[in-house]
Amino acid sequence: MKRILLACSAGMSTSLLVSKMEEEARERGIETKIWAVAQDKATEEMKEADVLLLGPQMRFMKKKLDGPAQEQGIPLDVIDPVSYGRINGKAVLDKALELIGD
Repeated sequence: MKRILLACSAGMSTSLLVSKMEEEARERGIETKIWAVAQDKATEEMKEADVLLLGPQMRFMKKKLDGPAQEQGIPLDVIDPVSYGRINGKAVLDKALELIGD
């Protein structure tokens, strides 16, 4: 199972993206757990994740979260703004799987 964590300012704006990513994963037969949290929960929640993707509006948090992510061996990146804006679940899922190494 691939565990993909998304973090944004309040944890709400990514809920539709999570749904689109889950739909894409189901269509491909990939077992996933994909969830979104607010920025203040990211450090704690990343303990359960294989990858952490930040919403584009959270780009400034990357430096702060990079240390904890490296300590736990979790890849961290910012979601492409175009994919995020278009709610492109396929593109964001592809990026997450690439970072995980699948």
